[in-house]
Amino acid sequence: MLIIPAIDLKDGKCVRLKQGDMDQATIFSEDPPAMAQHWLAQGARRLHVVDLNGAQAGVPKNEAIIKKIVAAAGEDMPVQLGGGIRDLDTIERYLDDGVSYVIIGTAAVKTPGFLHDACGAFPGHVMVALDARDGKVAVEGWSKMTRHEVIDLAKKFEDYGVEAIIYTDIGRDGMLTGVNIEATVRLARELSVPVIASGGITDLKDIEALREVESEGIVGAITGSALYQGTLDFAQALAAARADRG
Repeated sequence: MLIIPAIDLKDGKCVRLKQGDMDQATIFSEDPPAMAQHWLAQGARRLHVVDLNGAQAGVPKNEAIIKKIVAAAGEDMPVQLGGGIRDLDTIERYLDDGVSYVIIGTAAVKTPGFLHDACGAFPGHVMVALDARDGKVAVEGWSKMTRHEVIDLAKKFEDYGVEAIIYTDIGRDGMLTGVNIEATVRLARELSVPVIASGGITDLKDIEALREVESEGIVGAITGSALYQGTLDFAQALAAARADRG
């Protein structure tokens, strides 16, 4: 199982938010490319990057620093990137920059035709981020709840050909309250595409719990706050993820 460190970008800096609130940003690094090099040196095999300003604006806002992050990550640590990706030209540009996977969130829900076109144009490179609370999908930085059931949408997007679904329980993200194993497993069981868990990972117990259900189709876990605040040791998390899976 992949343990995927997160770099969330706001104004060119590495930050973490509480429940998606841009006004509750804690700066963890003034040098995101150096942070990428740090995770590479620690043994990370994937890096999760989010352009928070881009997500808010609907267009890329941290592209220059993202290029530097991708260069720092090199070939051994593929980058998956979300935030402000709303058209095919942006996807093409990011892939040309060396990004391995683009993540489409709000646009997938609001303009599913765009997601369908993206999966057709860039097969194997498009992931969808579904953020949910109590089984319902949220959009626009979690500020708006929809009536869409997360499992129904995920199945629809699976048919489009997405590479993976990133599932976040937004009631827990950034709060260090533990990952929602039950909801993540429930989703993974309904899909054939991989699911990446996100939101609420606190410590080694969460990694161990996810590893126990890896066979359900959960291929990775994204973690940010726990790493930066020191409640999760990355080396220990990697060891737990590689432990005997039965």
